[in-house]
Amino acid sequence: MPKHNEQHVRGDIGDYLKVFACTAVIGQPIISLIIQGQPAHLQTNLGSVYDLIKYTAPAFIFGILYSTIRQSSQGGRFVPKKYYRGMVISLIVPTVIWTLIYLLLMPNLQQGHPYQNWHQFIWQFINGNAAPHLWYNTMMLQFALLIPFFWILHCWLGTTRWKGWLTLIGTAIFYCGWLIFYDYYVFHGPREHAWYLLDRVFVSFIIYGVYGVLAWNYRRRFNHWLLRYWPLILIGLAMAFVKTNHELRAFGWPIDLANATYYKPSMTFYSLMVICLVAVFSLNNQYHHYRKIQQLFHYLATLAYPAYLGNVFWEQLLWRGFALQNMAMSHPYLILSFLWVGTWLLSFACAAGVQIFQQHFIRR
Repeated sequence: MPKHNEQHVRGDIGDYLKVFACTAVIGQPIISLIIQGQPAHLQTNLGSVYDLIKYTAPAFIFGILYSTIRQSSQGGRFVPKKYYRGMVISLIVPTVIWTLIYLLLMPNLQQGHPYQNWHQFIWQFINGNAAPHLWYNTMMLQFALLIPFFWILHCWLGTTRWKGWLTLIGTAIFYCGWLIFYDYYVFHGPREHAWYLLDRVFVSFIIYGVYGVLAWNYRRRFNHWLLRYWPLILIGLAMAFVKTNHELRAFGWPIDLANATYYKPSMTFYSLMVICLVAVFSLNNQYHHYRKIQQLFHYLATLAYPAYLGNVFWEQLLWRGFALQNMAMSHPYLILSFLWVGTWLLSFACAAGVQIFQQHFIRR
């Protein structure tokens, strides 16, 4: 088997990030359920756990761009027609199915204003308000649609050092400006309600997509830097985590998880540090030839997107089916663990079952 094909079936940095992100994002709506009505000290602890896993969208985007650019560049060229055909099957169709399931079977999960007519139904369908986690999906699909433009960036960059530094620093400056704008006008600002959909516009996460391309193009320098300076990354992550927790608690009690926003310098830095540490973990597995672990992460990464789409459905079935609301008040950590593990298993099992069905029946 050719070397690039062998690597293709083993997990790369992007695959590891997708699995970590999916695992973390499953916990976020669960914490939102359990934190309600808890005493202040438990809210503080649960808020800290929420901050700990608040890296999911950046990690997903970085991982998607890294893996897509890697696979396309190793394949020799990017074919838009082939890419978009695959995107319809792997992304659009599951999105349509799961969004319909939430809107028709669990309409109480809608965010914002629930639909009252078919116009509002369509709006809820496309804006990511059909369920608590689907705003991520609205944003991530934009990056999937924009892959050809990131491919152009990849080709322009090559491995030219000055182009890499220009893109790295220029993107950081632009994104800092965006965060300042968002903080002033949207996050508890005068346009908070009118412009709330900006949180799911691709620009709000552009730094992670661009940096995903840079990480692949300049992988030798990037990988060397990670493996050499990972203790500094760990220190940076700890400092950023302390900062994000301080900022969340500064809003007082009860803890409002909406204040744990992505659009702060501290959370941006924290997300980048998590991405770097997951990349270190991936590289160590690669360099020590842990092929079974790499293959496992690659397989789970193929299931991560559909598992993410369905996770709130399975979480709600467990929450309602076992009537866990009262038990969550007396045993919050036990219920958090049970729901997190149970939802993860059901979400990935469902995704695996659908994948097997497609391979053995639909594609025959």
